[in-house]
Amino acid sequence: MKSIVHSSVLAYTLLGLLFLSGCVHQTDTTQLQVVCSIEPLSYFVKRIGGSHVAVSVMVPPGGNPHSYEPSPRQMVRLGSAALFIKAGSGVEFELDWMQRFLSLNSTLKVCNAVEGVRLIPVKKDDSHETSQEESHHHGRYDPHYWLSPSNGIIIADNVEHALSSADPLHKNDYRENREKLVTELQSLDREIQRQLASVTNRRFLVFHPAWGYYAAAFGLEQIAVEDEGKTLTPRQMQRVIDKAKANNIKVVFVSPQFSRSQAETIAKEIGGVTRSVDPLAGDYQENLRRATKTFIESMQ
Repeated sequence: MKSIVHSSVLAYTLLGLLFLSGCVHQTDTTQLQVVCSIEPLSYFVKRIGGSHVAVSVMVPPGGNPHSYEPSPRQMVRLGSAALFIKAGSGVEFELDWMQRFLSLNSTLKVCNAVEGVRLIPVKKDDSHETSQEESHHHGRYDPHYWLSPSNGIIIADNVEHALSSADPLHKNDYRENREKLVTELQSLDREIQRQLASVTNRRFLVFHPAWGYYAAAFGLEQIAVEDEGKTLTPRQMQRVIDKAKANNIKVVFVSPQFSRSQAETIAKEIGGVTRSVDPLAGDYQENLRRATKTFIESMQ
């Protein structure tokens, strides 16, 4: 796999040089060119950067950041970008490609959006058979830290600092936009707390373990089925089914980035249904509101 990635990046670099010397898509050079690794981070850049920034995203909607490879067009855009906003919490394509991004664009500034976030360990329960290979994927920590409004405030601070550093001329605008966004995120946090206050069954079942920070922020318990897209063994499947039945759970939450075939099987066995919640949606605040509504409906 690594040799394939290495050879493909050489091809991408050559293509990038050709595109940059010829038919490159023209952009407004007065705007700061920013590339984000995942959609949720682009929300923060757009809200804080406003009209001063032009934003593109590496992993497209529905794409899987654990296995994504940039396209030649994206490599070209990265070659002319001023700033890259990375998730920085063990997202595999960042780990595999970051040095190559920097070799393509030596002046690229990098913002680590996770800086200052208190990461939480990946929780393993008895439905998983942990191996050395599994531990390699995310290391010791859950990378989905953005799914908590309080962590969103930290992301906003990091993004404002990065934009102001890359474009000091508009730093006052960036500060004002960040302050407005932080006020909204604080309000969103209180809103979700109020909505969840009356929920008595505080456990929910997710196929992909993406909602741990959300659960921790709002006093819920995430029961996760799989680990990074790995197919469950029959024994693991039965353990999940037994646990769901013991907790009177009738909904299996799925992410659009992963196959839902095993989730459908589990739902059938527990007499329940699957519901989709997207951890990588770009409309950050509205997505958390939608997810909250969906979780509440399942836990009543």
